[in-house]
Amino acid sequence: MPSTTFSTMQTRPMIDVDRARADTPGCTDILHFNNAGSALPPQPVLDAQIDHLNQEAHLGGYEAAAYAEDQLQHTYDAIAQLIGAEAKEIALVENATRAWDMAFYGMDFSEGDCILTSEASYASNYIAMLQVAEQTGAEVEVIPSDTHGQIDLRALRDAVDDRTTLIALTHVPTNGGLVNPAAKVGAMAQEAGVPYLLDACQSAGQLPLDVEELGCTMLSATGRKYLRGPRGTGFLYVQRDWIERITPPLLDLHAATLTSPTSYRIRPDAKRFETWEGYVSGKIALGVAVDYALEWGLDAIAERVHHLAERLREVLRAQRGVTVHDVGTQQCGIVTFAIRGTDAHAIQQRLRTDGINVSVSPPSSTLLDAEARDLPKLVRASVHYYNTEAEIERFGATLNQRFPIRNA
Repeated sequence: MPSTTFSTMQTRPMIDVDRARADTPGCTDILHFNNAGSALPPQPVLDAQIDHLNQEAHLGGYEAAAYAEDQLQHTYDAIAQLIGAEAKEIALVENATRAWDMAFYGMDFSEGDCILTSEASYASNYIAMLQVAEQTGAEVEVIPSDTHGQIDLRALRDAVDDRTTLIALTHVPTNGGLVNPAAKVGAMAQEAGVPYLLDACQSAGQLPLDVEELGCTMLSATGRKYLRGPRGTGFLYVQRDWIERITPPLLDLHAATLTSPTSYRIRPDAKRFETWEGYVSGKIALGVAVDYALEWGLDAIAERVHHLAERLREVLRAQRGVTVHDVGTQQCGIVTFAIRGTDAHAIQQRLRTDGINVSVSPPSSTLLDAEARDLPKLVRASVHYYNTEAEIERFGATLNQRFPIRNA
């Protein structure tokens, strides 16, 4: 079993699971192990979203937004509290990819520059790096994984030089339980004076995040996954000293002000990475989702999620024909596996008929890592704190029943 910082959790239960499930309407309908895709929202998030939609229906969209100005501002404050930042360092955007793109494409790359990333980079991010390299003459260097599957810190240190313009790391990859050593990477980046972009899409909401401890210059995240917020929401953090050093690739009259027929001024805070039109009810509900996570406590959430994931891995490893593909010295709530002789999509579809939600992680989503480890399409079962040990046992029993060929 991998070593972990959450080893004491079994003696310190901190999540009231019954209350968490009572707050989550979907728990009565399905067994939801697709939290890394889109988690079930708690009732307060659902209420906030619907309440504002009703306000729009009765008052008008613009009028409802004006009425909800304090609620919108609270979302910036809540996210800032979540990650140890300032509200002016937060931008609210449509999703984690747009957040990452607004930071990445806003940087100034030129021929000879070098972008350092890891084998576990998410495909969307890596595609963007390749595009910028083609357009500017910059280079992308992939730091290999170490024997534990995480980014090789020694190789990273050796790779950083005067050409290094950015370190871009995926904190928790989409295709497994790995938690990359983000804070150690941040320490190296700060020591070298290199900006550091952290993709926290899968870690926000399931792990404690503090941008000072992580040492990141920029951080992108989504609302729909472990934060249990609405789809169509995300945020970008940019360290205050870097905000005006990054030029957004897209501007509108919210991000900038037209000062004359031939000039404009970009706003000095992180809202320069936003656009004027947005998903107001989603932004409000995202703030409620962050409040809800903070109420439970991110340490307690991380401990509960880790406990459930380890139990799920134990159940899966005990079954013949099942291979668990998670790596890393620290692991989280994402569990990936394959069943010998059975297509991952077929497993997903059959489980869905039994009221069990999982997702499929294809090699293309993390191609570098998939090729390095010769991974097939994987079933991804991702747990959250409102899941139960009984659900894990049901999951294992269902696999045994539905796929008996494994035990032949």
